[in-house]
Amino acid sequence: MKQDFDTMTPRQIVTELDKYIVGQEKAKKAVAIALRNRVRRRMLAENLRDEIAPKNIIMIGPTGVGKTEIARRLSRLSGAPFIKVEATKYTEVGYVGRDVESMVRDLMAVSLNMVKAEMSEGVKEEAENRAEEALLDLLLPGIGGDPSVPEVGGGQGATREKFRTMLREGKLDDKLVEVQVSGGSFPTIEVFSGQSPEAMDVNFGNLGSIFGGGKKRKRVRVEQAKKILLDEEMDKLIDTERAGDIARERCEQMGIIFIDEIDKVAVKSDQGGADVSREGVQRDILPIVEGSTVNTKYGMIDTSHILFIAAGAFHTSKPSDLIPELQGRFPLRVELDDLDADDFVRILTEPENALTRQYIELLKTEGVDIEFTDPAIRKLSEIAAEVNARTENIGARRLHTIMELLLEEVSFTAPELKGQKIPITPEYVESQLGDIVQDQDLARYIL
Repeated sequence: MKQDFDTMTPRQIVTELDKYIVGQEKAKKAVAIALRNRVRRRMLAENLRDEIAPKNIIMIGPTGVGKTEIARRLSRLSGAPFIKVEATKYTEVGYVGRDVESMVRDLMAVSLNMVKAEMSEGVKEEAENRAEEALLDLLLPGIGGDPSVPEVGGGQGATREKFRTMLREGKLDDKLVEVQVSGGSFPTIEVFSGQSPEAMDVNFGNLGSIFGGGKKRKRVRVEQAKKILLDEEMDKLIDTERAGDIARERCEQMGIIFIDEIDKVAVKSDQGGADVSREGVQRDILPIVEGSTVNTKYGMIDTSHILFIAAGAFHTSKPSDLIPELQGRFPLRVELDDLDADDFVRILTEPENALTRQYIELLKTEGVDIEFTDPAIRKLSEIAAEVNARTENIGARRLHTIMELLLEEVSFTAPELKGQKIPITPEYVESQLGDIVQDQDLARYIL
């Protein structure tokens, strides 16, 4: 049974992360403490709670060492509203592109969806009953004279119960019924006021019919109609206003925004040209991280207590190339370690989603049983480390390329190998990859 995140200690958070991420203990400890502090803060008196700002983190390390994976696993573990954004997708206000405030709107949308999903569980049974009644109302007039449906004695009530039984047994799934479906979202009216259009989007739902919006009738199979009607009844039963209030509070107090590729907008102060816009992006991000109010279609969002985790390889720049004000808003810096052959051995064997396990299970679906020997895994790891050292270091992502190439022939011929057991030995690895690894020019293009 999954443990309640609010009761998890930092050590237990790290233990959960260990199931999927090898090494990087410093980064795991930093994020575990940051998340635990969010739980601690909620237990304080309100006057003190508002004074405690989140300790934002910058994770520094080359690609493929686990920065994004740590963030991804944290979101699943904490159950908090979480989004991952790329810093390079944003532009300074006045340029074409997304403005930085859109990340807060995206976080609020994620939070609202989470709350609605939770609230829908409480009304699911009633919604299913209502959807069933609505579907029966559609079925009875439409197929009352259908010769394929047996006549039932006992009046209209008995007929309805007969149809109910057939509906639950799936005997009517292929029948066609006419339901009302949304004719697409209502048009968004953009208001330009020196900001991105996203900043002022106002959805005039009540004016939808003027522009041809609203609902339209559509003939669908009963099986599809069930889902349409169930979603409709769910929306009716969920208190949208209350859901918005809960989602807004959760977004403000527990939200996490992971900004990847932050190094791509870091520039040296003596540079100009295109770098001016990148510095402008930093200046636009700054008030969001410092704490400001962002207008969304669900209400005003205060970003003061949203946790920001930034990450970047910082190959051609360094954290000190960020503007000083932004550096100050990320007080914690964690450097992630490069991965070597020993780390690759662990990555291929220890995590619950290890690559070797993925390929074993994939090929089992074809009736082929592959078995990786320990020396073969060591050989694969050494090849990955060697190629990373000779070419571009892309960390654990190199393993994906090597594994795919190693098992290409087996995957292609798997339907013809049904029932066979194939051991993956160092000799097999050498036969599949040896020539490519030896030819450095070829390895540069293929591996």
